[in-house]
Amino acid sequence: MRSRTSGMWWGTAIEAPDPAGLARFYAELLEWPIVHEEPGTAVVGPPQAGVYLVFQQATGYRPPAWPPHDGEQRPMMHLDFQVGDLDEAVAVAVASGATPAPVQPQENVRVLFDPAGHPFCLCREED
Repeated sequence: MRSRTSGMWWGTAIEAPDPAGLARFYAELLEWPIVHEEPGTAVVGPPQAGVYLVFQQATGYRPPAWPPHDGEQRPMMHLDFQVGDLDEAVAVAVASGATPAPVQPQENVRVLFDPAGHPFCLCREED
């Protein structure tokens, strides 16, 4: 039986004050190409078909607070990336423009902020 979603692409849309700049950050971080760009929208995708990250212009964008706290914009989602060498992955992310979060709740996970302030996690692969 054929799936209703076979042949379709899927992804998530992420708001940003500078969609093209944020797309360049994730393209460098993931070593994925920017597959589409137009005013107010940029899309990053893997070399093979799969999930896409769509970055869209957001007027009045406010970065989320992490860890969440009352009265501030809460993160409504975040991206997790599994990595083999956590220290190396953090160094690459920081060199690409990420900022480590001041609070790190787990030994095998590093929380960072992308250039627009979205939190994302680098998670060490379990042996």
